[in-house]
Amino acid sequence: MTAPIPRDIPDLPALPRTAPQLLPSVVPARAVVPPVRRPLTAVYRLALALLATAAVLTEILLGSPTRVLSYFVIQSTALLALVTFASARRAWTARHPLPGAVTGAALLYVVVAALVHHIALTDASPAYAMTAGASGDAAWLEPVAGHLLHTVLPVAALLDWLVLTPPARMHLRQATTWLLYPLAYLAFTLTRGELLPGSAARYLYPFLDVARHGYRSVLANALLVGLAIYAVAVLLVALDHPPENQISSLATSGLK
Repeated sequence: MTAPIPRDIPDLPALPRTAPQLLPSVVPARAVVPPVRRPLTAVYRLALALLATAAVLTEILLGSPTRVLSYFVIQSTALLALVTFASARRAWTARHPLPGAVTGAALLYVVVAALVHHIALTDASPAYAMTAGASGDAAWLEPVAGHLLHTVLPVAALLDWLVLTPPARMHLRQATTWLLYPLAYLAFTLTRGELLPGSAARYLYPFLDVARHGYRSVLANALLVGLAIYAVAVLLVALDHPPENQISSLATSGLK
């Protein structure tokens, strides 16, 4: 015999309506989408790397190798050549792209070198030149190499980064890390100038010429350049982030 069903059921505690808190998990596209071969991207980057190498070697052959290799634009272009060649190989063999911190740094340095050249060095007096130039039939090599270093290669690298490089989700803290190399280069070029007191061209850049402007003006110029570098770095980080609603694969697409 069953017990009678009570007329009144006692009040039951209300069930919580809040959804369980799940830990955030960001899974990169490379973990779920296999990379694919990108032969056109590889060919473009290989051509870019070869042009950068040719421009650097031309400047070295036309001038003193030790002095030419001391210039920021030469060092940054050599870094661009190495990074672009590695990126071309990865695109050809269907491997994951290089970290955004590496490609972003290479791009930042060549773009800043180009901006400094066109803003501060194009109309400098006396005329700015890394080498003494060539004579005879090879006189056209130096202006061509300079045009490659300060205009063609930075624009080509920027196009590669904007169109062919997938977003790497860089962070603002990387912009601060990228400043370490320019700061080290500033210390190097000032130290080099102090160690070559008898040379008329001991300072590599006119706006960093302590003998002409003094340390106060040189440090002020260096601060302006540093702020410009940081501003460009922040812009690159902002442009690198993909739209929130993007559903295409970040492993195979570019076009930021």
